[in-house]
Amino acid sequence: MSSQTRRFEGYGVLITGAARGIGEATARRLAAEGARVMVTDLDAERAAKTAKDIAGADSTGCDVGDRAAVEAAVGHAVERFGALDVLVNNAFSCSPDTPLLEDQPDETWGRDLDTTLTGAFRCARAALPHLAASGRGAIVNIGSVNAEQDFGNHAYSAAKAGLASLTRTLAGDAAPRGVRVNQVNPGTVRTPSWAGREARLDALARVYPLGRVGEPEDIAAAVAFLASRDAAWITGTTLRVDGGLLAVNTSFADVVEDG
Repeated sequence: MSSQTRRFEGYGVLITGAARGIGEATARRLAAEGARVMVTDLDAERAAKTAKDIAGADSTGCDVGDRAAVEAAVGHAVERFGALDVLVNNAFSCSPDTPLLEDQPDETWGRDLDTTLTGAFRCARAALPHLAASGRGAIVNIGSVNAEQDFGNHAYSAAKAGLASLTRTLAGDAAPRGVRVNQVNPGTVRTPSWAGREARLDALARVYPLGRVGEPEDIAAAVAFLASRDAAWITGTTLRVDGGLLAVNTSFADVVEDG
């Protein structure tokens, strides 16, 4: 990155679920633009390994389902960096649906909502005073197209829809303190969770108007924009980064053309 693109010089950033995938790509992108990044993850060992390869990064284990762990992670970031300017809520849980809704156990439903939605709330609650004190605070939540349309996964989708609502209400609450809150809704992204299912990704690429699934770096670029001062007059917004999936029904159009 050139000096002109180091938008996060001197920033302190905390990212949840950052040991791999979208979180890792976001950590690398913000660090490349000058940020000091706290890589947090439920898997503390993996978080440490990821942070070791990122200049200026540190790491700590963090279970977003545990208020004390969240507050400790935020405190560690503030102590390490002297301030906290950006929070990226990326941690999530996505349990497979049961064949029949009535067979879905409370445990999996509760885990998905607690990690994906309430976990983001816990992190925002702990970070907000520090973000307000920084004078340039921003929260970026990682949502999903599942928040807007049916792609399965009842609990995960409900949690991501709730996260979009939290983004809006928190934006209103935080705005008087100078903190912006936005969300990115990715479509299908080639992350480690798809390992062994590359053929499925190739098939999914055909339903995307832009002809491919997303890469973690696509999402990281959107997060970097929303977290930066380039988005200084944007708050309460959900940005789709989905290759046109929700705007264009490619499968329907193909059937019409074939007919």
